[in-house]
Amino acid sequence: MVRELAVGLIRPARVSLLAVGVIAALAVGVASPVWAGEADVVGAEVVRDSDGSYRFKVAVRHHDEGWHHYANAWEVVGPDGTVLGTRVLLHPHGQEQPFTRYLGKVNIPAGIEEVTIRALDLKHGAGGKEITVKVPR
Repeated sequence: MVRELAVGLIRPARVSLLAVGVIAALAVGVASPVWAGEADVVGAEVVRDSDGSYRFKVAVRHHDEGWHHYANAWEVVGPDGTVLGTRVLLHPHGQEQPFTRYLGKVNIPAGIEEVTIRALDLKHGAGGKEITVKVPR
């Protein structure tokens, strides 16, 4: 009886139109150049190595759309805007979100207590969520 009521309330023609509308909306959204948005840093850790340099572990989230729009780098930036280190990302990470990558041998000048980690993507450059971390001494 419940099935009969459900069938009576939703006619097949309306379901088909609804399905077509949903599929069309998804197709437009996926094709939109801003769908992927900007790359966000969602986690960051820094460790001082025995040689005095620093090693970073950074997690980035970006809805990579393929080779034309993906998160292609993250940077360690000093308080004055100087880029102290860059981790280049060579391919999309569409099935791995968020993803984590490392960068070692980053030299941070004495006196700098915090650095900011920012991610970049091919279409927007920098601009997503950034994270500031304390530099261990």
